[in-house]
Parts: sequence; structure tokens; C-alpha cells
Amino acid sequence: MQLHQFYINGQWIEASTNETIDILNPSTEELISRVPKGNEEDVNKAVEAAFEAQKSWEHTPAVERGKVVRKLGDRIEERRERFIELLQEEQGKDYELASGEIDLAIDYFRYMSEWARRIEGDIVPSDRPNENIFIYKKPIGVIGGIVPWNFPMFILARKVATALVTGCTIVLKPSQKTPNTAIEFTKLVDEMEEIPRGVYNLITGTGSTMGNALASHPKVAMVSMTGSVGAGTKVMEAAAQNITKVNLELGGKAPAIVTENADLDLAVENIKLSRVANSGQACTNAERVYVHENVAEDFIGKLKQAFEGITIDNPLENKDADMGPLVSEDRLEEVEEMVQQAVNQGATVVTGGKRPEVDAGYFYEPTIVKDVKQDMEIIQEEIFGPVIPVMTFKTLEEAIELGNDTEYGLSSSVYTDDVHEAMRVVNELKFGETFVNRENFEAVQGYHAGMRKSGLGGTDGKHGMEDFLVTQTVYMQYK
Repeated sequence: MQLHQFYINGQWIEASTNETIDILNPSTEELISRVPKGNEEDVNKAVEAAFEAQKSWEHTPAVERGKVVRKLGDRIEERRERFIELLQEEQGKDYELASGEIDLAIDYFRYMSEWARRIEGDIVPSDRPNENIFIYKKPIGVIGGIVPWNFPMFILARKVATALVTGCTIVLKPSQKTPNTAIEFTKLVDEMEEIPRGVYNLITGTGSTMGNALASHPKVAMVSMTGSVGAGTKVMEAAAQNITKVNLELGGKAPAIVTENADLDLAVENIKLSRVANSGQACTNAERVYVHENVAEDFIGKLKQAFEGITIDNPLENKDADMGPLVSEDRLEEVEEMVQQAVNQGATVVTGGKRPEVDAGYFYEPTIVKDVKQDMEIIQEEIFGPVIPVMTFKTLEEAIELGNDTEYGLSSSVYTDDVHEAMRVVNELKFGETFVNRENFEAVQGYHAGMRKSGLGGTDGKHGMEDFLVTQTVYMQYK
């Protein structure tokens, strides 16, 4: 068991408090590390370091910043297996998903490094003689990066790589449940002389203390936070004190529409992947299914068979396990309560609906629930566990209306072999992402951003990079 430290201004330092947070392995419930439980004083130290470093980092040629970002990806690849092991240990991912997340993080650093020469402004015509109008894109400043526990390395990459290549500095706060991969990444930063002191800083602690202190700090230019709607609301409230920009990726309640013209085998396979990947703990996962009544019985039967074929085990002991545990006991209890409430309201559990018989760990069986109604909590609120409720519909209009009936607007999907149906759904669903005949997971060159309560802005691709830049317009008169 290791006790970690903060990384501020290029040095590993002790926290201002003696308090710590225990990090548990969700598969075994064993203590694996402790991290400092910081306070506002620690946040201030990190932000001040980043603020001072910003002054020179933004003037470093973009191509040099891109080389640094590229090298970070290369360094992660050198320790790939170590990162996979840490991710499985602290988060509970199965090997395939853990290795996929690390590879995606590597890919993202390399992809974003290529944008160094593509940060472009404009020259626009003036209404006056002897004048040019120049529009510059410049780094926004210090980024407060708040990373969640469900994809701790990939989302770290999205915040760190984008910040550094655009000329911003960053103070990173990983989740209090999964900080070990971020600390291992910080060791790579510490070994790289190309990264000046203060450009990258790491602090740990609770979101309510550290996250709000970051969001309310007057020298933080933007808070980029991925997490729950509740946490995002608190960040916005704190950021409002200084009119600080917020970049939020929050929860989702993704509908999956399966029409009468769908390839049911394809739909079942991809909805299964989209629901039980990461034990259902992903904001883009299919969260509710609307299937046409004429094919509902066949679809549910196939989905039941697919769910019952999933193997659940400790991913560090069984490399072939399809699914690991939920991240914590409170997460497991919340999933149990949502399923039980649905049953109490008249829903039927098709398969699963309970904890498997294991000696330890926060495991829950892949679960299908039918006979649910649109106003039930299990349809309206994010489950964040391996549970999928299924409803039927008669017409495509009804399916689209039910799909849009939510406070969220992150991702969605449709399964059909009728291009007319697909195009209608794509154009009428109100979600930041729509996946057609495939699983719900975005590409690094896409744009992962939501509508309504699912957030504001993104951190990936060309459009995500724009959030880390500000615009300066220069009116240049000449003789």
C-alpha cells in the first residue's frame, strides 16, 4: 500500500493537511493506496504555479508543444501493461476494455499533437480604407481539469493533451475513487525535461472541496469537468463567481431505438456492448431500449441469451472475464435500489437483477427489465450499472417522442436497415451523438458533447479544441 503526494510546480510535495483517502480495489475490496485529501490552500498553490507557467508556455511554438504531447503518448505506450494493470486494479475493468482505454489515450495524445500547426485565425475585410482585421486564436489560460472515475485515463488524455497543445497549463484533479493511473501518468510528466515546471499539476481530494475551489479560483480560465449533473451544477455555481468558462460533460440517458426493419442480431450485440461495457458505467451507454412491438419478443429473447452468456469475475485474476465489478459499494447499492423500485412499480426482471454469489467485490449481474413505463425512474434517470429497461412502440413517431422525453441529451442510437427510418431518427432525435447500427462510443476525431443537462462543450476533435482557445480581434490601420 502506497501513500501518494501532490505534484505542484514540478515537484512532489506533501498536502497541507494530514487527511487521506483510501483507494480500494472494487473486485476484492482491499486497500491498494492512499492519496492526500487536499484543501483550498493546496488548490491555490497549484493554480498559482500553473498561472506563472502559462506566461511562457503559451509563447512556446505550437509545434514544440505538439512534440511534447506526442511524446507523452509514446511514454504511455512504453508502460502500457503497467497502466492496464493499474486501471483494472482501481476501476475494475475487464482486460479488453482496460487495454482499449489505454490504447485510446495513447491515440488521443498522438492525434491532438497533430493540431499544433492547425490553430488558425482569420483575416477578414474591413469596411474602412487602409485597414486589415486580424482574428487571432490564443490559449484561454489555466485549465482546471476534473476527471471522473469511469474512464480515468482516456478522459485525462482529452483534458491534458488538448490543454497543452493549445498553450494552456493545467491543474488536474482525478477522481477520489481512481487516482492511481493519473499519478502514474504524472510520473511520466516528471521525467520529461521538455515540460516546464508548473505547466502540469496534480492534486487529489474530494470534488466538493477541491473541484469547487478550482472552479471558483479567479486565476482559472476554464473548468473542464466530466461527471454527474449534480457535480456539474456545483461547478457552474462556483465558476459563476468569476464568470469563469465551464466545459462540462455530464450524465446521459441514451435511447436505443430498434425498428421493425432492424437486423436484430446486430442490434442485440451492439446494445449488449453499449450496456455492459465498463459494467454499464459510461455516460454514452445505451440506457433504455424502445423496440417495435412486432419484433419485441424475438429481440428480448436474443438479448436475454446474450446477457446470460456474459462472464463476471475479478479482471486481474481472469483475463477472459467479460465484465468486472461496479466501482464502489454505494454505486452497487444505487443500482440495486433502482431495479427494486422498478419491480415494486410493476416491472419484470427478465434476467439478472441481483448480486452474483462471490466472496467479495461490488458485482451485479447483467440485467434486463421489461414491463416498464416512461415515467419510471429507471427510464428517466441514469442507471450507471449493467441494467437495461425495455419498452415497446407502435410507430416511429412514438419512438422518437419517447426517446426525446428526457432531461439529458448526450448520446442515442438507432437500429434499422431502412435508410429512410435512419435519416428521420437522426434528424429528429435531440442528442449530441447518434450512432446508427453500431455501439455507443465516440472517435477521437469526432466531437463528444451533449445537449440540455448533459453538458456544455467538448474536449475532443477540432471543435473540442476551440473551447481551449479565446479570440482576439485586431483592427490594423496603416498609412
